Amino acid sequence: MEHFDPTPDDRFSFGLWTVGNPGRDPFGEAVRAPLTPTYIVRRLSECGAWGVNLHDNDLVPFGASAAQRDSIVREFKSALEEHGMCVPMATTNLFSHPVFKDGAFTSNDPKVRAFALAKSMEAIDLGVELGAKTYVFWGGREGSEADACRDPRTAVARMREALDYLCEYVLDQRYDLRFALEAKPNEPRGDIYLPTTGHMLAFISTLARPAMVGVNPEVAHENMAGLSFVHGVAQAMECGKLFHIDLNAQKIGRYDQDLRFGSEDVRQAFLLVRLLEGTSGTERYSGPRHFDAHAYRTEDEAGVWDFARGCMRTYKILKARAQAFDADPEVRELIAEQRDAELEALTRGYSRDKARKLRSTSFDATLLAARGLRYERLDQLMMEHLLGVR
Repeated sequence: MEHFDPTPDDRFSFGLWTVGNPGRDPFGEAVRAPLTPTYIVRRLSECGAWGVNLHDNDLVPFGASAAQRDSIVREFKSALEEHGMCVPMATTNLFSHPVFKDGAFTSNDPKVRAFALAKSMEAIDLGVELGAKTYVFWGGREGSEADACRDPRTAVARMREALDYLCEYVLDQRYDLRFALEAKPNEPRGDIYLPTTGHMLAFISTLARPAMVGVNPEVAHENMAGLSFVHGVAQAMECGKLFHIDLNAQKIGRYDQDLRFGSEDVRQAFLLVRLLEGTSGTERYSGPRHFDAHAYRTEDEAGVWDFARGCMRTYKILKARAQAFDADPEVRELIAEQRDAELEALTRGYSRDKARKLRSTSFDATLLAARGLRYERLDQLMMEHLLGVR
């Protein structure tokens, strides 16, 4: 029997808001008692996690005095040190308070936009003090229901202005920190600006300091748009912009469910882990494996830790299955790259001479089309590895 219990070497992390979720939803009150941040640190450490992430107000209540803030942070840092945990990522809550009901950085009210910037700078200070190297921005209220309220181009321009401002703040403070932008198509707004990872990647290219900014894709958010999460992550990796990742599960077409990782669409979860771990020989993702999910509302506190361990164990099981799949000789034969040195030389790097020779090359399209690719067999082999019979 393989050992799938998590250890800090796996670089698994959870947010305070994930295991700390009390089970409240739009139709019902909380079903679990609140958990203190220091208690969460201890219990996650006991479960084998490596890191804990937070919004500013997950740790320091909104409106806390400077003295209260410093006392809370001291206690939290002590708990991190005692239990060997770290804070790899932090973020700002720019969506819960009613002041952000029409957005933060994109609000039509300049006072709200200014407050959001000030709050973000304070939260960045907190994240850096706790050791965070990545800072995530999720525009939870950056959207609209009544689209006539603002030109979407104005909203995008305001987002750019805010991120450019905060990049300069980080550089001015000499912080070792980079930003990761998290996309979501809708909820809690009817439509959210920059709704997918692809939108975010295009937006980043327009920033004053694009090298400082990447993406934080989330399984549920991309699935809500009916898109392949694996493809979105691969695009981010291919252009060197996967700065962080949120792992969970989601049924397509539903509200944002934030289910236990791997509990839906095991095929996509397998392919995602295979991609992140580079088991096919590609470059491996080296950042945190962060679980942005929460336990079912049916659970008491014991179920919360079952949920946390389940996320991590499923990831490790899928990693082992991916390694076995990519080591399978038949799989390797089926996905072996076809090579034609002469043609590859003509199709890589344009020149007038290459284009002339390529256009004069004879191709038998009928013969090329007749070749079976054996993807049915490949897909069946993947299923058999997933089901543990190969």
